[in-house]
Amino acid sequence: MNTEQIVAKADDLSDGQMKELEVQGRTILLLRVDGEYKAYVSECPHHGAPLAEGLLHEGRIRCPWHQAVFDARNGDLVEPPALDRLPHYEVRVEGDDVIVVLPSEQPSGIRPPAMAGGGEEDDRTFAIIGGGAAGLAAAETLRQEGFRGRVVVLTREQDISYDRTELSKRYLADSKQASPVIRPDEFFIDHDIEVRTGREVTEADVESATISCGEGEPLKFDTLLIATGGLPRTLGVDGEELDGVFTLRSLADCRAIRSAANSASSAVVVGASFIGMETAAALSQRGLKVTIVAPESAPFEQTLGEGIGTMYRKVHEKEGTEFRLGGGVERFEGQEGAVQYALLSSGERLKADLVIVGIGVRPATDFLKGMQTNEDGSISVDANMKAAENVFAAGDVARWPDWRNGAPIRIEHWRLAQQLGRTAARGMLGKDAPYLGVPFFWTSQHKLITEYVGHTAGWKDIVFDGSPAEQDFLAYYVTDGRVHAVAGCGRSWEMAAVAEVLKGAQHPTVDELRERLEQMRRPQPA
Repeated sequence: MNTEQIVAKADDLSDGQMKELEVQGRTILLLRVDGEYKAYVSECPHHGAPLAEGLLHEGRIRCPWHQAVFDARNGDLVEPPALDRLPHYEVRVEGDDVIVVLPSEQPSGIRPPAMAGGGEEDDRTFAIIGGGAAGLAAAETLRQEGFRGRVVVLTREQDISYDRTELSKRYLADSKQASPVIRPDEFFIDHDIEVRTGREVTEADVESATISCGEGEPLKFDTLLIATGGLPRTLGVDGEELDGVFTLRSLADCRAIRSAANSASSAVVVGASFIGMETAAALSQRGLKVTIVAPESAPFEQTLGEGIGTMYRKVHEKEGTEFRLGGGVERFEGQEGAVQYALLSSGERLKADLVIVGIGVRPATDFLKGMQTNEDGSISVDANMKAAENVFAAGDVARWPDWRNGAPIRIEHWRLAQQLGRTAARGMLGKDAPYLGVPFFWTSQHKLITEYVGHTAGWKDIVFDGSPAEQDFLAYYVTDGRVHAVAGCGRSWEMAAVAEVLKGAQHPTVDELRERLEQMRRPQPA
């Protein structure tokens, strides 16, 4: 039986404010938008972040942890990494009282968007090569947008719909952590999305509109989406084929590393960017003696700058990790087919029961026929992710025009891959709905989290509010007097606000950005 509860007075909140309430043992997010009160489940459906600590701005709720965005008017999903809408409560105002109707059972945390199923009304086949963030986001979006034809997803992996960002973080760090699955297999069955696992595409012929997987009949398609992501780069040195030398890209890769880590005591990680540093932190948390080898003078030197890199180096060193920077690996040595040592360019031999090579990825597009790719293997697309007639690309393989200036950019972010997949799906349906968002990613190492909003291929200056030494800062990446990106540590609310500011058509100056942040309302405490 439903019950009703007075939760506030009509003038408690002004437009654009929200707060968290405890009501009969339930935690509710109450907010006011366009003069109306709304009530939702208070936690983000992605990882359970308290949404009241996020940002309500211009009718959008932005999660404080991973910046999923929801429409405050109806709870609909606007931007990933969440996949579902916000479950809601009925709310009304009587006189001076704001009343929430509480159903007998707590609303489920899963509220998928309305989705069409396959049907005889549309005989087209839309094929998606790649079952990662971009490919599966596109498949879901096709159904959400009403497509009733056939949707076929081909993936080389045996696993589908998992959170790739967890592989170098919690899933690797904790041997008891469950697989980071985000959609069960039944979800795709229920929505008539054919997911074919273990299918390595050997050729996709654009001219004949066929896809071959080395066995069975080729798949004919009407429209194709290429969302194959990246293949891990390797060093090309002797001994890289030894057992115990790994790259980390897939859930299967991570399972193999987890298994090897159970009997290992020492690890060498090659690479001091995101995969390398996160993997090093995870292995250290499992009790391994870790050494990081990289040519840079500081971790993240090219992406985040020396100051933030030094901050993370000190955090890792405090946990016992050692660094060998300014050089590389000459070869790996072992016995009976298993790695034992890494020989460095300095001549030093490091004990290594296992090795992780984390030096980036290259676009996985070698299978394409009848289609030109860029020198790095990426695919140039327009603002709707269209590469050629009836051919689209999204995610790590896509190089698309920056909506501000038209400059071609390619970004390897898991959340962005989801966004580009959604954009591609709408483009496949003939809709003009280009990506106009702001890239966002995060890193977590030894519980120290840094977030990054925006994009810059390089910068002239970094202006800090706060200090990396104190692990509390905003870092503005400035070129020609304009802020193109911001990194933040200990400033999640400000980073959510930064994302809203950077949605503007022109990059702000540092002073303009600071002024806008001051103007935005902080979350109202409960």
